[in-house]
Amino acid sequence: MKLMWPDFLDTESVPLPSNVAARRIQVDAARWCEAADAMREAGADLLSLWGSDDRDRDRCLRVHAAYLLRDRVVVVEHAMPASQAIYPSLATRFPVAGRLQRATYDLLGIRADAGDTRPWLRHGGWPEDVFPLRRDVAATQTWPVTSSPYPFVPVSGDGVHEMTAGPVHAGTIEPGRFQLAVVGEKVLRLEVRLGYTHKGIAKRFEALAQRDAHRLAAHICGDSTVAFSWAYCAALESITASTPSPRALVLRALALERERIANHLGDLGGLANDAGFAFGQTQFSSLKEQLLRHNAALFGQRYLFDFVVPGGVARDLPARALPGMLDEIAALEHAVGDLRGIYARHAGLQDRFLGAGRLTPAQAAALGAIGLAGRASGVARDLRVDQPWSPYDHSSPTLATSTEGDVAARVQVRFDETLESLRLCRQWLQALPAGERVCDVPVAPAGQLGIGLIEGWRGPVMLALETGPAGGIRRCRAHDPSWQNWPLLEVAILGNIVADFPLINKSFNLSYSGHDG
Repeated sequence: MKLMWPDFLDTESVPLPSNVAARRIQVDAARWCEAADAMREAGADLLSLWGSDDRDRDRCLRVHAAYLLRDRVVVVEHAMPASQAIYPSLATRFPVAGRLQRATYDLLGIRADAGDTRPWLRHGGWPEDVFPLRRDVAATQTWPVTSSPYPFVPVSGDGVHEMTAGPVHAGTIEPGRFQLAVVGEKVLRLEVRLGYTHKGIAKRFEALAQRDAHRLAAHICGDSTVAFSWAYCAALESITASTPSPRALVLRALALERERIANHLGDLGGLANDAGFAFGQTQFSSLKEQLLRHNAALFGQRYLFDFVVPGGVARDLPARALPGMLDEIAALEHAVGDLRGIYARHAGLQDRFLGAGRLTPAQAAALGAIGLAGRASGVARDLRVDQPWSPYDHSSPTLATSTEGDVAARVQVRFDETLESLRLCRQWLQALPAGERVCDVPVAPAGQLGIGLIEGWRGPVMLALETGPAGGIRRCRAHDPSWQNWPLLEVAILGNIVADFPLINKSFNLSYSGHDG
């Protein structure tokens, strides 16, 4: 039976400062469930779930769920007495909620009433009865590590054996453990264990001033630095009703698209290498390196950690740089187009790509796939298209999608998005508006909540900022789309051979650091 949209979500919710349309509502346990059911029925994604310690205000702990609808974000909040910090689980409605709920318990001691209770982020780094995001736990406090074996789900049967990859990997890569159950050469089950790079980012935010915290946001995930720093600045600017100039917003968008292009170029090379086509890696690595060197010449950094600042950008783009940037775009379009043709005609490469790691549209929808991985499996959503903020609202970005859901589809989406990003950059550079590089952003009063939501290269990057007194920060929740998409890998690998695991994993190329922040 089709559910009715609850009236209270419209009549009792209030506008929430954000760079996209957003609303906020506080509910009891029954309405928490009713809202979740309605969101699921409406096709919403559970964008993030987090907790907050408000015992100094009303003796309550709170859980927050941010839902992403096609046309807006809705943040639903549920308060619980600190002595009974239990709330209805969302995991049966939104699979990603399971791990988010486990992480929320590890950090704040707020427990869902059902589902998996294994630790997710703790790794024995603090005692079971200590919750480091509570306000009475000092950020400088440390404990001896008392880790114990993680209870992976056991798999048994005739011919079944288990293999472990990680958490330490060869090369420069962050830690994650992959527990594979294998029959012959085929993967029967994969269970991913993350959290090894948990850095206490949320606690660190609470010690920073509003005007400085964009630097921390930029370092949450090094390959998405523009997306995270823009999300932070968008939240702060929305709270303070500050509007950067059109020029500053275009310069931010140029930086964001260059970040997208650089990552796609790197991935297209890495995928070729994992399929035994070293020529592809050489060519795309060279293209990425040229882009990063051009970043350094234009903006002073290869990766733009310090470029996006509250109120605008840290550096303007001189007029003399425009011809060179346009030439760079033309050269990249030509090179990427040629390499795409080579990839398509290379029989060995296509043999490895086609059919490998398939995630069907039905699976993607059921699991809540978002971002690039979702678009390659028929989930046709992109914030730049669905909820465009400036300057995307005047740029008509084209959505890149596929319904095949295999490695080849994720490669196709990367090619399409790279060329579309180059087109957008050319469009902006040919009509770069005048305006100031940066505007003043006042100190926000305490107790204000704002959301910044930016479509990064992996998918939607969200930052929820609650302001504190004297220009400080009370709570800041940063969310990487890898939370949603790591479980997809556990499904996409099933039935594939073990030798294809690195290729399939690379085709998603999810973040450890962004997830573990």
